[in-house]
Amino acid sequence: MKLKSVALRFSEHLSHIYDESEAEALFYIALAHVMNLNRSAYLLKKDTAIDHSILNRFDLILDRLAKQEPIQYILEEAYFYGLYFKVDPSVLIPRPETEELVDWILSVCNTDQKLTHDSLNILDIGTGSGCIAIALKKNKPGSHVMAIDIAEDSLATAEINAELNQVEIDFIQDDILNPASIKNLQLDVIVSNPPYITFKEKEDMHTNVLAHEPHRALFVSNEKPLVFYEAIADFAIQNLKEGGYLFFEINEFLSEETIQLLKDKMFVNIELRKDIQGKDRMIKCNKPY
Repeated sequence: MKLKSVALRFSEHLSHIYDESEAEALFYIALAHVMNLNRSAYLLKKDTAIDHSILNRFDLILDRLAKQEPIQYILEEAYFYGLYFKVDPSVLIPRPETEELVDWILSVCNTDQKLTHDSLNILDIGTGSGCIAIALKKNKPGSHVMAIDIAEDSLATAEINAELNQVEIDFIQDDILNPASIKNLQLDVIVSNPPYITFKEKEDMHTNVLAHEPHRALFVSNEKPLVFYEAIADFAIQNLKEGGYLFFEINEFLSEETIQLLKDKMFVNIELRKDIQGKDRMIKCNKPY
């Protein structure tokens, strides 16, 4: 079978789930993984015959994609902020909008005179795969970066990712709703992408997310959708330095409520920012002096 026939199989077998451009993108991701070929190389080699062992690898990926399993879990890899990460169903797949949050944090760290020194103290709450903490440490190597998560299996994956990216992170298992081991810190930056999707929003979500990604990292109750934001804000007031920064990724439908919560907690310089899709997606603020 020629390589171009494999591309056609992806298009045909996935047409009931994904549109043509999405199916094509999934083929190119599989192609890079299986044959280490990019799109340009494919155009030169699309008439090349492939052997059965290679075809079987493509078919195994295709069969799992047809069951709406995310390609990142199938390949056990994802890229975030130019870095390679191992991912599995114990952690969320890193998202482009979270890259935007990291970019914002780094921009502030590189321009605010209070933060331009090398030895920043940074805490990532609900670290999951470790993508935020690792990206920050990689770009601010002199910083002391801590990361907490409630789940032991998530932390195990995050530790592997720190090793893969050759950075040292202090990973801690703790529950931010009832923290036991993290207290009396003097932090320059706290960042969190906590669970923020309400159960009533479930019906609008894609099956490949609902069926495969960890619900503990996604959902909060309809009654208390800001439960993590309130707990983290309280923690930040106690553990940030005066003037220290708190960054959140947020639910686009709860931006006003999140801002009001932060005002009620006496945070200042509250700024809401949209992501590249124009959705209210992230907030930064400061602990008052």
